[in-house]
Amino acid sequence: MPQIPHPHPNPPLEGEGTWCVYFHMCNQQVKRCVHTVAMKRRGIFITLSIVLLIIGGVLATLYLLPHNTRPAWKFAKVDRGALTAHISATGTLNPVVSVQVGSQVSGQIKEVLVDFNSEVTAGQLMARLDPENFQHRMHQAKADLEAAQASVAVNQANLNEAHRDFERKNHLVEKRFLSPAERDKAQSTREASEAQLKSSQAQSRQREAQLAQVRVELNRTAIRAPITGIVIKRSIEPGQTVAASLQSPELFVIAKNLADMQVETAIDEADVGRVRLDQKATFTVDAFPGRSFEGTVRQIRKAAQVVSNVVTYTVVISAANPELILMPGMTANVRIVTAQKDQVLKVPNAALRFKLPTDKKAQSELKERGNSRVFILDTEGNPKAVSLKTGLTDGAMTEILDGNITEGTEVLLGTMTPVTSKKPTNAPHGSRF
Repeated sequence: MPQIPHPHPNPPLEGEGTWCVYFHMCNQQVKRCVHTVAMKRRGIFITLSIVLLIIGGVLATLYLLPHNTRPAWKFAKVDRGALTAHISATGTLNPVVSVQVGSQVSGQIKEVLVDFNSEVTAGQLMARLDPENFQHRMHQAKADLEAAQASVAVNQANLNEAHRDFERKNHLVEKRFLSPAERDKAQSTREASEAQLKSSQAQSRQREAQLAQVRVELNRTAIRAPITGIVIKRSIEPGQTVAASLQSPELFVIAKNLADMQVETAIDEADVGRVRLDQKATFTVDAFPGRSFEGTVRQIRKAAQVVSNVVTYTVVISAANPELILMPGMTANVRIVTAQKDQVLKVPNAALRFKLPTDKKAQSELKERGNSRVFILDTEGNPKAVSLKTGLTDGAMTEILDGNITEGTEVLLGTMTPVTSKKPTNAPHGSRF
C-alpha cells in the first residue's frame, strides 16, 4: 500500500485552534490519496477484463473452427444392362411422291374446279385459262394453211401445163418442125414449176405445224391432273393472271398417297457415318405428344447442305400413315438407332467427365491414347483413378470394354457441399468476469 505523505512537514506546536486546522487538512489529504488509489485499481481491473475477453474470443473461435474438412462425394454405380446408341435430329414430314402442277402457257385463270384436299384422278380437269386468244390464233393458222394448200394446187397445175408443153415441143423437134432452143426453154419452164411446187408444199407443211402447235397451246389452257392423288396446295384463284416465261408457275401440289409418308431429316456430318440403310428409327410430332411413330432409313443422300458453315446430309426415313393423321410439313423429332447391345457393363457419362483439379495433365495424356478414366475411393477414402477402354454410348451411359472395374462399383460423379467435423459442444465454458 502506498505511503500517505504527511500533510505538513512541520506541524504547529501550540494553540488548540491551530491543531484543529491541522487535523482537518490531514483528513482531506488522506481522502484524496484513497480516491486516487481506488481509481487506479478500477482502471487496471477494466483493462485486464478487456484483455481476457479478447483472449477468450480468440480461443473460442479457434475451438469452433473445423478440425477436419473433407468433401462429400456424389456416387453412381457401375451396372449391367442393355445399351442403345442413337442419333437425334429433326426433320419434316413429306409425301413420298408429290407433283407440282404448273402452266406452260400464259393467260388469265377463267375457272378453278378443285380445292384443298380434293381427290383427283390422272387427266382430270383442275382449272382452265381463258382460251379466247388461242382460239383466234388457231383460226388464223387454219386460214394460213388453206392459203398454202391453194398455192400448192396452183403450182401443181402450172407444173402439169409446163410438162405438156415440153412434151409437145420435144415431139416437134424430133420431126424437125421446131428448133431445139424452144424445147430447152420449155424444159426450163417445167423445172421451175417443179421447184415452185415443192416450195409451196413445204409452206403448206409449215402451216400445218403451226396449226398443230396452236392446237396444243389451246389444249394447255386446260390444267389437268398428271397423277391420281389429293390436292395439298392450291396457289391460284379465278381471275388471276398466270405468266409462264422462263419458269412454269406453281398452280397446285398433288400428293400421290398420304398413307405412305417420309421424314426428310438433316444429319450432322459428324454423325452421318453411323447411319446405314434399313436402320430402325422412331419419331414424334408435336401434334400427338406422347405417341411414337416407327420407320426405317430408306435413303442417305450424298448431296451436302451447308447452312451457316454447318454441313448436314439429308436422310430419308419411311413413315407409314395408315390412319392419315400425319400431315405434310409437320416437324418430326427423329431418333435413329445406330447400334444396340444387351447385358453390357456401363458407366454414367458424368463419371467419365469428372476430373480432379490437379489431374489435368494425366487426363490429357489419356485422351491422347484414346482411353478414359473414372475415379473411385480407396481404402483411406481418397480418390483413385481407374483407366477404362470405352465403347458404345447412348449419351447418358457408356459401355466399358476393358478396365479394372466390376459391376456395382461406386464411381465419383462430383462433390457436394463440404461436411465439417466438429468437436462436441458440451465442453466447459471459460471463466466469467
